[in-house]
Amino acid sequence: MAARERVRGWVRRTGIEVLGWTLVVLGIAALVLPGPGLLMLAAGLAVLSQQYHWARRYLKPLKESAYHAAALGVKTIPRIAASCLSAFVIMGLGVVWILQPGVPSWWFLEDRWWLFGGSGTGVSLIASSLIALALIAYSVRRFRGRPVPARRSPVGTDAE
Repeated sequence: MAARERVRGWVRRTGIEVLGWTLVVLGIAALVLPGPGLLMLAAGLAVLSQQYHWARRYLKPLKESAYHAAALGVKTIPRIAASCLSAFVIMGLGVVWILQPGVPSWWFLEDRWWLFGGSGTGVSLIASSLIALALIAYSVRRFRGRPVPARRSPVGTDAE
């Protein structure tokens, strides 16, 4: 029985490592590529925080800042409307990317730079906009009409 528990523990630790680091790397990549980079980075830190104190230390102020920003983002109706409109514009761009219309006459770069990345980029843009809309809805339900949560001290200055 002890061997089975050791194997189970090893599999769990390995799964946490692989999933956590994969999300962190993909999150960093998505910061410059289309995709929800900060969300994946936070998810990776959340997974790694089960194993590492340093990940918990970085995750805590990241969550506080994210909650603070989310609450500010839904504080007024114009902010909510602008956020939703932006998500729908990104979704529309994703559809354009998937449909791949011809290169317009005003395009001044080489044709290969027109909507580069193909349908994969379009799908990523649509997925990002759907995630954004879901997060807006979550933020409205959680923070609308309530006081804005305060941000605390930055990483490394907490007394833990």
